[in-house]
Amino acid sequence: MRRLEGKVALVTGANRGIGRGIAEAFAAEGAALTLMARDAALLNKTAEALNQSGADVLAVPADVTDEKQVGDVFRQGLDRFGRLDILVNNAGTFEGYGPIDQVPVEVWDKVVAVNLRGPFLCTREAFRIMKQQRGGRIINIGSIASQRVRPHSAAYSTTKHGLWGLTQVTALEGRDHGISCGVLNPGNVLVEKRVGTPEPMMSVEDIVQAVVAMAALPPHVNMLEATVLAVEQLFLGRG
Repeated sequence: MRRLEGKVALVTGANRGIGRGIAEAFAAEGAALTLMARDAALLNKTAEALNQSGADVLAVPADVTDEKQVGDVFRQGLDRFGRLDILVNNAGTFEGYGPIDQVPVEVWDKVVAVNLRGPFLCTREAFRIMKQQRGGRIINIGSIASQRVRPHSAAYSTTKHGLWGLTQVTALEGRDHGISCGVLNPGNVLVEKRVGTPEPMMSVEDIVQAVVAMAALPPHVNMLEATVLAVEQLFLGRG
């Protein structure tokens, strides 16, 4: 069953990890795709593989923190597909872990730019398109760090709390325009950077199932917030 047949989606951070998994799953469900990430070679490789599988995919290398580049991505996607039904704000960074009194301000600024400025810029562009077409869905990839913080995570946890705020405002302002917005908060996912971590993990395929479920909801239904994690992962009572 191709649950996203006829839909057009844009996925950020789509060249590896969760973003690539989302792109592959959306393509398998019948969606046309605009893929965005900074690494052009890896992004094009992902797009070529999906196109060869029969999907309709446009790859546009860009930095989510750059206002002009973000605008160009959405314009190219609109020129190619004529509409935008789903935005997945997946791009993010884990940088900045360390004691709060030792985090360089440059690192703080980078994490805020990628994890908050980027989703805002993409949401703004998507909202403008979806408002005109009277409908659409925005899915933000957050983290359980937005609900339960750990030591040495000031920049990351702060931005994921902020993403929850952006989600709520987007959902509220989108209500009158048929635009829904929800956030998916994953626990530990076994992406490239987490190999060797001794904590319970989910696979990328596990978390992608939840993203597809959110994306495939009827347009009058919104999953505002969802938490998905390995059964054995510490969450309640974590520290």
